[in-house]
Formats: sequence, C-alpha cells, structure tokens
Amino acid sequence: MATKFFKKRKVCQFCRSGIKVIDYTDIDTLKDYIDSRSRIKNRRRTGVCAKHQRQLTRAIKIARQLALLPYK
Repeated sequence: MATKFFKKRKVCQFCRSGIKVIDYTDIDTLKDYIDSRSRIKNRRRTGVCAKHQRQLTRAIKIARQLALLPYK
C-alpha cells in the first residue's frame, strides 16, 4: 500500500514574529539568508513570503554596499 508523505508548509519567520520592516543593520538575521557562497537563498528554501523576500533582498544589497556583508 502506498503511503503519501506531506511536507509541512513553511511559514514566514518575519510574519510569525510580527516584523514589519527588515533592517539592513541587523546582520545576524541577514546572514541566515545567505549561503556559503554569499548568494541570497530563494523563497522555496527559506520559506519567506514574497513581501518579506523583496525586503530581505533589498536589505542584503544595501548591507553589501555599506560593506556590512560580503559580495563573495
């Protein structure tokens, strides 16, 4: 008999904690969304909603320009 496995749906960390705006100076949070090669992780992998993914990408790019995060 075939059993079906259902993945648990990921919930956005920022929506769950009630964060309205992602700050580019919060480096510890931003580092969680960058992989070992300094690339921004995608929504499917992190489970962040579209609204917060756009804010997250913008915050990471600003932090890179200010040399708070590495480009590579």
